[in-house]
Amino acid sequence: MAIGHDKTTSHFVPANYDSLIGTIRSLVETARRSAARSVNALMTATYWEIGRRIVEFEQSGKQRAGYGQELLKRLAGDLSGRLGRGFAVDNLQRMRGLYLAWDPERIYATLSRKSLNTDPLPQISQRSHTPSAKSATMSRNFELSDLALVFPLPWSHYVRLLAVKNLEARSFYETEALRGGWSFRQLDRQIASLFYERIALSKNKATMLAKSAKATIDDSITAEEGIQDPFVLEFLDLKDEYSESDLEDALIHHLEHFLLELGGDFAFIGRQKRLRVGGEWYRVDLIFFHRGLRCLVIVDLKLGKFTHADAGQMHLYLNYARENWSRPEENPPVGLILCAQKDDALARYALEGLPNKVLAREYKLALPDEKLLAREIEKTRKILEARRRVV
Repeated sequence: MAIGHDKTTSHFVPANYDSLIGTIRSLVETARRSAARSVNALMTATYWEIGRRIVEFEQSGKQRAGYGQELLKRLAGDLSGRLGRGFAVDNLQRMRGLYLAWDPERIYATLSRKSLNTDPLPQISQRSHTPSAKSATMSRNFELSDLALVFPLPWSHYVRLLAVKNLEARSFYETEALRGGWSFRQLDRQIASLFYERIALSKNKATMLAKSAKATIDDSITAEEGIQDPFVLEFLDLKDEYSESDLEDALIHHLEHFLLELGGDFAFIGRQKRLRVGGEWYRVDLIFFHRGLRCLVIVDLKLGKFTHADAGQMHLYLNYARENWSRPEENPPVGLILCAQKDDALARYALEGLPNKVLAREYKLALPDEKLLAREIEKTRKILEARRRVV
């Protein structure tokens, strides 16, 4: 057997050692993708079943105006308290919508045929309906694992499909996403570009369908991204405190400790906290509470150059924090944007939109000096990059 030399361990290893590493890596990545698909299918089946129970429960009170919304609000509070994240009103509305859009009688009929091995899984029709006692009885004959068979796409795909109001278009996108193995990004791009309408007008539909199956570089996702999908983490009630790179993660941790060491006014609240606005997910790097100012301080780290888009995103965070995280007796939150680009480190406070200039001036005086923060970012970045080069 040929022998090679491993510089990292100073031990002799077989020449085909890299091949062993490659096969193990491929095996683990395949298993991770398979796990993500399985969780997504079971999650969608669970959410469809929750939607069924909500719809059938609210039938008794539908004569009351606003009954459904009242029920969802109460459920959101009670379920979140008992089960953790994933049961906000908007998500419960999606579950209810999924059940109403994916016809239960056809689903149960499909499962019955499949259990007898007499018919492959056909495309499931989608229509609004009024649930019947028959569908409720039939549902008790199937396990969630059985129901998961008719929801082969990830939950995020179904969330996107629910926004397509045209039933024929929705069915088309679902079929093509499954046939072409579309990622969420592919599906979202096709819907946004009115692919269904364009192909309906096209004289060469086969060519367009063939092109649609080709993914771009931006469409691909890693096995880790599949596992760390916000919906999956939310469903499993797992924490997802991670960053996009080792450098960013190290900078966030260092800045957290640095701000806490500046004085006793900063109290740590959270790191990499997720928030959802509409159908988009965002992450706030650091959240503190400033005891002197009696407000939340939202910190956003950027490894690149500061742009106007960064300021707009920070104001989105501040508006969300004011409505959802701040308490009535607290002052409006303030944002701190930290940029760590080489030779262009800076710190910038988002103070616009405060009730008055006096409060803005108080914020400015109480918070750390921007130049001090910029110097610390630059110094820390250089130290961390030097360590990475050594490793």
